[in-house]
Amino acid sequence: MDLLSYDFMQRALLVALLTGLMAPAIGTYVVQRRLALLGDGLGHIAIAGVGLALLTQSQPLPTAVVVAVLGGVLVELLRQRGRASGDVGLAILFYGGLAAGVLMAGITGAGAGALSQYLFGSLTSLTPADVVVVAVLTAVVLVPALGLSPQLFAVCADEDHARVLGLPVRTLNFLVVVLAAVAVTVSMRTVGLLLVSALMVVPVAASQGVVRGFRAGLLAAMGIGALVAVGGAVGSFYADVAPGALIVLIAIAVFVATWPLAAVLERRRRTSGGA
Repeated sequence: MDLLSYDFMQRALLVALLTGLMAPAIGTYVVQRRLALLGDGLGHIAIAGVGLALLTQSQPLPTAVVVAVLGGVLVELLRQRGRASGDVGLAILFYGGLAAGVLMAGITGAGAGALSQYLFGSLTSLTPADVVVVAVLTAVVLVPALGLSPQLFAVCADEDHARVLGLPVRTLNFLVVVLAAVAVTVSMRTVGLLLVSALMVVPVAASQGVVRGFRAGLLAAMGIGALVAVGGAVGSFYADVAPGALIVLIAIAVFVATWPLAAVLERRRRTSGGA
């Protein structure tokens, strides 16, 4: 394939694959907790990290990771304090992060345009150093997401039952949010901070209709995520369009395509169950 002869496309495809595996892996737990828009909110917070990096002339990805993790911890603290106060606090935190990022970018003289590659993704501008950082952070997310899947699922499904089982519910809740924050910031170069929530949620929604069981759903979501991310990167090369937008649209198309299959599978399950 011609695209593999370009070094920048080799890096883009590798990062797309890693992001496609990582985002739905942690997205499975986020969806299970009914916090599907958490990724979108953390993306707003990460924008402040990018703005801070531009202001301090530091590397955007590590800075955004730190800011998003701190923001994620605040989000979880607000959630644990109660939904009423949490909703208002979350709104202030999310949009405050977006405003702060734009403001700091403006102070540097770069303007909001400097944030565009992070808001909408820029796979083709990745450097070899970026690929290494993404690979390391992907491992940081995937190892606990897969290795602690029974414990994380128990907490996300029913916190009270998890406490009865003796699980450290508070710690595991913070772990989910921190991993989500890392996944969001890593994905900002693939689909962008404004679209990252879709890559975390849509493959999970698509997998839930065609497979049964948490573990199978987790692996299926990761497979779908990897497929649409790599497919979007390849398609963007040949069609000369933004990779992030194409990746999200392909993911939505896959989700829509699973509807008929999900209906057929559900009918068969009911028939076999009645028999």
